Amino acid sequence: MSPRQVRGPVLAVLLCSALAGCGSVTASAPAGAGASSSAPATSSALASSSAQASSPAASSASAAPSAAAAAATGCGSVSQATSVTVHRVIHLVEPTRAGALSKTQRNAALVQALFGQFCAAVSHPSAAKGTVRCPADFGISYTGTFYNGSRTLAKFVYGASGCQSVSLTANGKTWTTMMLAATAAAAPKLQADMAAVLGVSRLAIAQPVSGAGGTGANK
Repeated sequence: MSPRQVRGPVLAVLLCSALAGCGSVTASAPAGAGASSSAPATSSALASSSAQASSPAASSASAAPSAAAAAATGCGSVSQATSVTVHRVIHLVEPTRAGALSKTQRNAALVQALFGQFCAAVSHPSAAKGTVRCPADFGISYTGTFYNGSRTLAKFVYGASGCQSVSLTANGKTWTTMMLAATAAAAPKLQADMAAVLGVSRLAIAQPVSGAGGTGANK
């Protein structure tokens, strides 16, 4: 990530300075099949592409990918998913003291909803290029694996803070995209569904909140 530029009230300045700061990332064409996943760079910056997101095509984007897109991204097994394991990763130094969060969710409805959002995102990759302004990046990402029983269906990396990004690996191939424009419109419930799977509030997904959740399994 490029050098951070901190702005705003004193509280925001202190928060950005003490934790991870504010900054920008350089958006490039989405990684396609066979591309290796990388450390997530995250975004809620949709202002630069609001026109595209509000267009009829974007507003009518389905949360589920088409059959062709599902096959292309290895997402034809969404309805087979029975569980998902999720681990929170925080790339921060003191003073942040957020506890570790690792959970296995076995509620098939919640699991498949989250899987579907990842598939919808990578099936509508962002074509944004150039520099994108990002909000405060706390270095929070989530890694996980979707299963059908004991069989692995897909693995993911979700960069939840700053300029959000997603990476999904299935059938030996990896798809990566930033959550901008059409991608964000296609998967609007990704953060909420992640929170539901983990059993935490939606706000806790992108912030280093201590005690936001714990380990365990829901059945």
